[in-house]
Amino acid sequence: MAQKLPGTADHPAVAAATPAAGTEVAAPRRDFIRKAGAAALFASLGHGGVWAAGSDKPEKEEVKIGFIPLTDCASVVMASVLGFDKKYGVKIVPSKEASWAGVRDKLVNGELDMAHVLYGLIYGVHVGVGGPKKEMANLMGLNRNGQAITLSKALADKGAVDGPSLAKVMAANKREYTFAGTFPTSTHTMWLNYWMAASGISPVKDAKVIVVPPPQMVANMRVGNMDGFCVGEPWGQRAIIDKIGVTAITTQDIWKDHPEKVLGTQAAFVKANPNTCRAVMMAVMEAGKWIDASLQNKTRMADVIAEKSYVNTSADAINQRILGRYENGMGKTWDDPNHMKFFDDGAVNFPYLSDGMWFLTQHKRWGLLKEHPDYLAVARQINQIDLYKDVAGAMKVSVPKDPMRSSKLFDGTVWDGKDPAKYADSFAIKA
Repeated sequence: MAQKLPGTADHPAVAAATPAAGTEVAAPRRDFIRKAGAAALFASLGHGGVWAAGSDKPEKEEVKIGFIPLTDCASVVMASVLGFDKKYGVKIVPSKEASWAGVRDKLVNGELDMAHVLYGLIYGVHVGVGGPKKEMANLMGLNRNGQAITLSKALADKGAVDGPSLAKVMAANKREYTFAGTFPTSTHTMWLNYWMAASGISPVKDAKVIVVPPPQMVANMRVGNMDGFCVGEPWGQRAIIDKIGVTAITTQDIWKDHPEKVLGTQAAFVKANPNTCRAVMMAVMEAGKWIDASLQNKTRMADVIAEKSYVNTSADAINQRILGRYENGMGKTWDDPNHMKFFDDGAVNFPYLSDGMWFLTQHKRWGLLKEHPDYLAVARQINQIDLYKDVAGAMKVSVPKDPMRSSKLFDGTVWDGKDPAKYADSFAIKA
């Protein structure tokens, strides 16, 4: 049984249908109790008639969810560790994966039911770039903010500590410069490309951008295989702890409150298992809410996911930046209010159409897409807004009125999704 912690008390509807501890219960009655508890829970959560009575049972009760060893896998992991999954009638089985390519392949072939996955990976697979084409679904956002671009200590010693100074060092010292993202269509590769181009560096002509799995970033920089990388935490902080890199910029300083990982699956899985999807989404959303709720919860989360079976690093590499305590490796420290969040009153989790469309504009900008897709139509196919609204209603979480949002990025450009083709073509530096 999951350990009870502050904020994880059993729901009264379930408690009312559950016998006292130590009571022997016959199998038929156990089944009845479980179903009655689930029905009472869903009713008390205020579904408002979303599902007919008795039809909300998850079609698949054990759900294998892939994750990469990163801080932002936390809501999936904690949903399992704290027992939120059982509360909603499913069992989440977290599956540690070695690379995003592996996650892609296992999602496509059905070995994984769902995954903590890159926004751009889901979109790339759906439109047939970065892997075999398969109709995909984004159930909800898992987190926002909290990634970083790291430059090697060797580059920093030569004066390259941000975009403009990197451009000067590269212009003055002609050689091949190698940077790493996490996947060809990843958020991280797009942040890296966007950041370099804003300083006049073409990631196509002036640099070589390679793919390295997140847990291998620090080791590769240590042996000199790359000059910089963009990756999720804790690997940016790990590079600073190990004194092999410096933080040039955080991704929240590129785009405040940007989308990051999502809960992804195949479109066919959603169609066949809508109740399972809702149950998992509720469990993960509740875990994200629990993480964001207090300093104590964040610290507990860091201790758990630091373990070998999850991220496999020290808790110190995780817990500082998750609390917004940043250092850049060059003596500067600051408290960042825009650190990684997992719920933030539901603002993190809503699958804005414009967020997905932005990644498609960057895939077109860098030549991954040869022609402009129907940006809005693709986003509507992938982002499961109606399903999300069901879940948000049941959880009493507010939903934005508009599935599009406007954001101003650090170079002054505004993205609002209104004319994505024009936006994608507007950049001076592109493929």
